Amino acid sequence: MESEKGLNLKILDITITIQEKYPELSKYLEEMPVTIPYMKSPKINIKTLSSYYDSLTSLLGNYVQKHEPEAQKEKSI
Repeated sequence: MESEKGLNLKILDITITIQEKYPELSKYLEEMPVTIPYMKSPKINIKTLSSYYDSLTSLLGNYVQKHEPEAQKEKSI
């Protein structure tokens, strides 16, 4: 199992990637459930961080899969 520090570093890395390479996705970062807690003092633990990281990788992966092939086609024309 990953450490809290390791997950935080991975979250930071993927967040920077999204902001630098795919800024159009930045608006979704603010709307994710982990960034809008429904509790007054939410508990941040390994499970929460892991879930958030999985959400980020899914968001980025789905976007790249859908949009990168289109960009490749445009470059080859």
